[in-house]
Amino acid sequence: MTLHFASSTSGQLAVSEKTTTLLFDHDGTLIDSETVHYDLWKAILLGYHVDLSETFYCEVMAGIPVKQNAIDLVAHFKLDVAPEVLAEQKHKSISDYLDKHAFPLMPYAKETIKTCFDKGYRIGIVTGGSKKSVEKTLSQYALANYISCVVAVEDVVTSKPAPDCYELAMRQLNKTPEECVAIEDTQTGMRAALAANLACVVIPTPLSQHHDLSRATVRYGNLQTWVESELNSQ
Repeated sequence: MTLHFASSTSGQLAVSEKTTTLLFDHDGTLIDSETVHYDLWKAILLGYHVDLSETFYCEVMAGIPVKQNAIDLVAHFKLDVAPEVLAEQKHKSISDYLDKHAFPLMPYAKETIKTCFDKGYRIGIVTGGSKKSVEKTLSQYALANYISCVVAVEDVVTSKPAPDCYELAMRQLNKTPEECVAIEDTQTGMRAALAANLACVVIPTPLSQHHDLSRATVRYGNLQTWVESELNSQ
């Protein structure tokens, strides 16, 4: 499949008559989690006498899996701790958070999932985050019945920006790239989708709006605008 990359203002659409399946990223796309992730990382790093700035988090860490975050932090701040130990601290802090509550949903996220389902699309969640986080979202917001597939960081050897997670989702759903569209919010996620030969909708957050998203198929300001432009117009 040859993709033609364009802005949403050009009239180009990611969803076509061939599309049967919509694969959503989780963090930053369906859930508003990046602020929580930043706060958790900030608290952890204070234990190593590092005051993590929001600028550094946005430019280096947002949208990147925890394992790579830990490697980058140890290298940049010359921390006297193994990256695996730092990553485990972060995983525990996320788990402790999720024991109490799910991350809040992004605006119009629940309505988007319901609309996609009602229009007959199969829906998958493909995330570089944990399966526990997705399961908490699906249970707390009563979305489990709409979702056919969940691929999380535990399910692949190499997470985003590698295409493995999207390729696994397509195998599980028995779908081809031509039948699928990815919905992402970061450059890392976009790269994973494009590497899997998927059309990719990007909806950046304030933390990812500086990312180079020029290779995305289309770009929108929020989920509602995408649904109204591409799904309700079908």
